[in-house]
Amino acid sequence: MKRRVVITGMGVVSPVGNNIETFCKNIMNGVCGINVITKFETSDLVAKVAAEVKDFDPNADGLETPFVRRNDKFSVYAMAAACQAMKGNEEGWDPDRLGVYIGSGIGGFDTMLREMHKLEFEGPRWVSPLMIPTMISNMASGNVAIRFNAHGVCIPVVTACATSTNAIGEAYRAIKDGYADGIIAGGSEAPINRLAIAGFSNCKALTKSENPNEASLPFDARRGGFVIAEGAGVVLLEELEHAKQRGATIYAEVCGYGNTCDAHHVTAPHPEGTYAAKAIKMALDEAGYKPKQDNLYINAHGTGTSLNDASETEAIKKALGEEEARRAHISSTKSMMGHLLGAAGAVEIIASVLALRNGMVPPTINLNQPDPACDLDYTPNKAVKTDLTIAVSESLGFGGHNGAVALRLV
Repeated sequence: MKRRVVITGMGVVSPVGNNIETFCKNIMNGVCGINVITKFETSDLVAKVAAEVKDFDPNADGLETPFVRRNDKFSVYAMAAACQAMKGNEEGWDPDRLGVYIGSGIGGFDTMLREMHKLEFEGPRWVSPLMIPTMISNMASGNVAIRFNAHGVCIPVVTACATSTNAIGEAYRAIKDGYADGIIAGGSEAPINRLAIAGFSNCKALTKSENPNEASLPFDARRGGFVIAEGAGVVLLEELEHAKQRGATIYAEVCGYGNTCDAHHVTAPHPEGTYAAKAIKMALDEAGYKPKQDNLYINAHGTGTSLNDASETEAIKKALGEEEARRAHISSTKSMMGHLLGAAGAVEIIASVLALRNGMVPPTINLNQPDPACDLDYTPNKAVKTDLTIAVSESLGFGGHNGAVALRLV
């Protein structure tokens, strides 16, 4: 018999809040976390805005100063979010049955740039001996496993922008099939630097808008690319009976997962959304979605790029059918916090849990000129109060990776 899997802890570091309470308040109130870049000079860059993490205090989450100094920001963000998710959940585990699935699309980008600069201008002897263990993208999982004595399954998924959706989905399957009692799962990213901005801009992915309120425009006719963002989202997944025995707080149940590949193009989504639709349908079918009965919320990938938003609209219609697609409540929280790349899926799954628990659909802000090709209910500008019964969060990554995770309240 397959085991049921629930979420018993959540943690977030994001452009709209560095804890769950602040994050929830801001996404429901439509607060924009996008602004002009402050980390470096942008006069020679095409993109001038980003969604930076603000007022981040790692010590508030129990991180020691030496750890923060020694590690890349993507590992620091991951550890902070993991500490939030594990607060009050530290006891009651067999270490061999506790795992970690925290991924990153890029890993220690800042570390790589810093050490490359040393190599070029100071010579190879000045490259840090900690460069490799600081930079590699599995190190967020490794560090979290060390801190929480997690000796079980440990896999850092890397599927570009679908990374943390796949990480949580694969963790769900591992627990459901009996390979673990609990898994700390999610994603982290710290990609806001000059090289990343130049690279994404030159492949025509980033917005050129210099107005933060006209930069991330999912499903709007004016959209011109995504806004790069940083942060982390981590959840604690746990087998239901194990959670009950521990007396854990249960936030939601993970009840479906879909994972497909477009096998179409390295950056562009399949124009008809065929395989994204299959991932969504797989997740909803496994979750027992009931057309005309369930009140569905979809946290869309919604990047604000021309190809993504149109093909995603088609994918939702294919997955649900035209009538059900028009009944669904849909929004893109990237309109507020930009695109966290490998961390996006986990942060958006957390947003979906909060939508279910609060009976509130977060808005797609600045959606003032809807694209006729994006003709579903994308919840423009204001949150909508409604009794949701099921949610699905979906992510689409470079390379054609599609992931979707379905959730219900217990």
